[in-house]
Amino acid sequence: MGYNLAVLGCGTMGIAILSGVLSSLESRIRSFPNGSAQQGLEPPSGISTPTANQFLEAPDEALPSNFIATVGRIETGRKLRKVFDSMGGLGGNVEIRAGEGNVSAVKDSDVILVCSKPQIARVILSEPGIAEALQGKLVVSICAGVTIAQLQSWVPQSVTVVRAMPNTPCKIREGMTVVTPLSSATHRSILLAIFTSCGRCRFLDEKHFDACTALAGSGPAFSALVLEAMTDGGVMMGLPRPEALELAAQTMQGTGRMALYAGLHPAQLKDSVTTPGGCTIAGLLTLEDGRVRSTMARAIQVATNHASGLGQDKK
Repeated sequence: MGYNLAVLGCGTMGIAILSGVLSSLESRIRSFPNGSAQQGLEPPSGISTPTANQFLEAPDEALPSNFIATVGRIETGRKLRKVFDSMGGLGGNVEIRAGEGNVSAVKDSDVILVCSKPQIARVILSEPGIAEALQGKLVVSICAGVTIAQLQSWVPQSVTVVRAMPNTPCKIREGMTVVTPLSSATHRSILLAIFTSCGRCRFLDEKHFDACTALAGSGPAFSALVLEAMTDGGVMMGLPRPEALELAAQTMQGTGRMALYAGLHPAQLKDSVTTPGGCTIAGLLTLEDGRVRSTMARAIQVATNHASGLGQDKK
């Protein structure tokens, strides 16, 4: 395996991405202890993506071999150490650098993930000494609302800058990540290896990123709200909460998989369950009375508009 990966500002999303990468690397090692995977093999369990074989078939040089995670405070670093140690396996190999660790982490790495809050990204990339450390390297920003033009203005011209928008299910290798296109086949291979290890990965132009932030980035929270509401409904009608949650969660997961793998339109899925005079149409009419469809669509619209301002300087 080929390069050093640094995660600057390793919070919730940084942990989620590293967890997915480490878990997939362990699966690869268990599946192919004597070397790289062979083409045509099925992806390891838990990776649900058409491009998952990009990870299994990736050459060793496209996969990270060492990991550095940085945080701003010593106490946060201690907590992060416990998080990775609790994962077992490769989690113990993640090096934590707290306090003044960004510049040294960049010096010691080849690929840099900027996972800080959007308003902190410029501060990190403007630290004394970091410009020299970044020369010729690949920088991947997951900072919502921070444009490629902004990032390029903060780093040397020799740096390749890419935007990515992953979501928290990356932690269990069921994430959705959108990445801006790039011309280098080597860099593309690296990005696919990282993000298909965490779930699905798709390349899209930057003009779509605010909508992607709302739909995929904020989407888990919206889905969790619906999941909680369905669970509460089951509890109200007498189901024990653990069983109500299991039924609701598996139903949502199964429906999503039918849309992804069977290629069914949501309307087809809905209509296939809706029989004349049945309980489903009665429930659907109640949801329509509550404007659930338009409210959810508006939530995506509002979140998209809000995302567009996250990385901009406030006056």
